[in-house]
Amino acid sequence: MAYKSPQDIAAYAVEAGVKKTSLNFKSMMLLGFLGGAYISAGYLLSVRVTASLPAEWGTFGSFIGAAVFPLGLILILIAGGELLTGNMMAVPMACLTGRVRWSRLAHNWFWITVSNFAGALFVAYFFGHLAELTTSGAFLEKVVDTAGHKLEADFWPALISAVGCNWLVGLAVWLSYGAEDIGGKIAAIWFPIMAFVAIGFQHVVANMFIIPAAIFEGYFSWGEYFGNFIPVFLGNAIGGAVLVALVYWQSYQGHLQSVSQADKQESREIQG
Repeated sequence: MAYKSPQDIAAYAVEAGVKKTSLNFKSMMLLGFLGGAYISAGYLLSVRVTASLPAEWGTFGSFIGAAVFPLGLILILIAGGELLTGNMMAVPMACLTGRVRWSRLAHNWFWITVSNFAGALFVAYFFGHLAELTTSGAFLEKVVDTAGHKLEADFWPALISAVGCNWLVGLAVWLSYGAEDIGGKIAAIWFPIMAFVAIGFQHVVANMFIIPAAIFEGYFSWGEYFGNFIPVFLGNAIGGAVLVALVYWQSYQGHLQSVSQADKQESREIQG
């Protein structure tokens, strides 16, 4: 399977960040809705697969759930979609190289958050609640137990957990940029995403599904949800923007500058 070098992945990530901030509003909202829905579909699949597993299986059951969860990011990166946590890596890369203004980052993150939330609520309400896939028995118990564990984390543990999460999610997106074929992209996505789910890290968009799914069944409150949203959002931002984007930008800054100069020279030659 063909793949890019780390330096070329960095250059590709910059271009991806530029493209993300160049989307028109309609495309951004539609793709963001799909991103939230796809992540939620992966989470719903994980709940349906693991809820009835014997307790004696222990953490192996967690591994099975983690093994199917990556469906969401696979759909986003191959079929098409916009995901906040991925944008928390790609858009800062474009900003750090001077290709995108920081105000465009704020604009992108805000509307992708809104559209991801809409997509996640759609899956939680229509498929989880109305289709009764999370409303009873072991499936309801799984949803409530999972949401409860996420909500019981205090501010700093939730934030630090979210940092670890988006370090891995950012790397999953980063590795997928390095693959040149679909099989390579799926493999690149699967391992880091499986890891963050199996570890139990907090993901802001995944929480947009699992916690509202419990709320729709009469458990917890929206105030508790937004108390979780803040530290998880901040932690995910640190994980993607600092531990992936900033570190690799610093590491490959010289290569990125040479690529940028080559692009400018090529553009001048074409115009000339």
